[in-house]
Amino acid sequence: MDESLKDIAAGIAEKFGEEVECSDAYNELTVSVQLTSLIELMRYLRDDPGCQFHCFIDICGVDWPAREKRFDVVYHLLSPRQNLRIRVKVATDETTAVPSLCDVWPGANWFEREAYDMYGILFSGHPELRRLLTDYGFDGYPLRKDFPTTGFVEVRYDDEARRVVREPVRLAQEFRNFDFLSPWEGTEYVLPGDEKAKD
Repeated sequence: MDESLKDIAAGIAEKFGEEVECSDAYNELTVSVQLTSLIELMRYLRDDPGCQFHCFIDICGVDWPAREKRFDVVYHLLSPRQNLRIRVKVATDETTAVPSLCDVWPGANWFEREAYDMYGILFSGHPELRRLLTDYGFDGYPLRKDFPTTGFVEVRYDDEARRVVREPVRLAQEFRNFDFLSPWEGTEYVLPGDEKAKD
């Protein structure tokens, strides 16, 4: 990790103590923070002369359904002056809202709406938290790992009704049952001549 990032990590650890955990991931600083200190940390990263992370890049969600706090909200920031990147992570569940960063970076608005629309992650203090990419009547959150790959509703144009209709999904065929012993899926037995390839 870059020496400048190590200095930033030391400053964050000194200021926030137990509320944060700094780690090195792919030569970038990753800071895991508690929900209660998120806004204060983000203002520090933006305003402190040693940090200057003025450029807000992205917010994304990560779904871990087996965890109690199943979602990670991951923020990516850039300091153009220092040419450094930083990743900030906060964990939450389906009912606990993450403080909105719209007051810190106005550009967070649509990214938070996307995280809400795709994962169902709630943001408190957001000026207009509503769906962004899916339809108004959409059921569920498509990027959650427990969302069915077929979806719940099929949308198609009906020639008789002369409009777009919504219907429950009907599968035209059953899901494929893989036979791992067939030659197309891979075999457990050795074909003549293959024994030489394993040596």
